[in-house]
Amino acid sequence: MNTNKKILVADDDVDYLFQIKLHLQNMGYEVLTVESQKEAEEVLENTKPDLAIYDLMMETEDSGFILSYKTKQKYPDVPVVIATAVASETGISFGLDTKDEKRWIKADLYLEKDIRKEQLEKEIKKLLD
Repeated sequence: MNTNKKILVADDDVDYLFQIKLHLQNMGYEVLTVESQKEAEEVLENTKPDLAIYDLMMETEDSGFILSYKTKQKYPDVPVVIATAVASETGISFGLDTKDEKRWIKADLYLEKDIRKEQLEKEIKKLLD
């Protein structure tokens, strides 16, 4: 069990938040959920998560990038995942494949939101080990 591991999830889609929270809790994690970049920044003031999962587009089109940057500034060792449906919704795609992308995207992993639960579980375990 992962009873001591805390995951922060920020997403403005309450249905997605509910589903991912339930899944992560079933995996044994403590889960903190927030619905905005602003709320996530408030949580990060006093709480260090073991891992963070951020939606890309919340209040602004780059909320997830901003949160990733701020998280890495305050807690450089906390793995950050950007989970988004932006590619399927807009046709715009990006990732963490090139040095240039890794330089400006301060996340450890980029995932499309339609990721299978088993794959998400595998990726989280890899980041936390």
